[in-house]
Amino acid sequence: MRIIPVLDLKGGQVVRAEQGRRDRYRPIITPLSASAEVVAVAEGLRGLHPFSTFYIADLDAIEGRAPNEDALSRLREMPQPPELWVDAGLASDEGFASALGTPSLCPVLGSESQLDEVLLRRFMSHPDLILSLDFFADGFRGPEALLENPDIWPQRVIVMTLAKVGAASGPDFPRLREIKAKAGNRMVIAAGGVRNEADLLELSSLGIAAALVATSLHDGTLTPAQIEALADKSP
Repeated sequence: MRIIPVLDLKGGQVVRAEQGRRDRYRPIITPLSASAEVVAVAEGLRGLHPFSTFYIADLDAIEGRAPNEDALSRLREMPQPPELWVDAGLASDEGFASALGTPSLCPVLGSESQLDEVLLRRFMSHPDLILSLDFFADGFRGPEALLENPDIWPQRVIVMTLAKVGAASGPDFPRLREIKAKAGNRMVIAAGGVRNEADLLELSSLGIAAALVATSLHDGTLTPAQIEALADKSP
């Protein structure tokens, strides 16, 4: 089970997500870092484990404001620069083409930002593209074609259940089972609700390849020893 830490960016800082209610997100307070500055938080997370990949939700870009380019640049300048999975609300050919040409960056096509399936069809075979199927409290957010046509899914698919994020209520196991059954041999990544080692072991038993995790890393529920043990079991 691969663990990928999440960095939610807003106003140049890392914020703590709360069930997809983005108006409530505030700069993160964590024992892993003295500030909410993105590199400080990333380094704090790497103090738990030498994570090689981070998932970035650029909330400003997703909501139509200026993207957090400076914060992303600072992450790319870290020692042993991480691979960055970035959802920046991209919804244009030019945006995706540029992102796919950026070293160490894997653009995330978030369903909530799409008007139709055209972009996904155009780029679905690119090895760096990641699809995020976004579920809010009121259900799936995005064109139904993205959810109903697994033939156009790329090799990595995130199941993003935003109502579970920061809620300490456990992953959305029924939905993950449903998406995994449709995905075939694709890599399915769980996002939202991971509380502890037991949740990760259950996800692994379902064939889920990775999990995006934040709260349980910051609150110490997942220990360095547990993370290491889970990483040793990853394919």
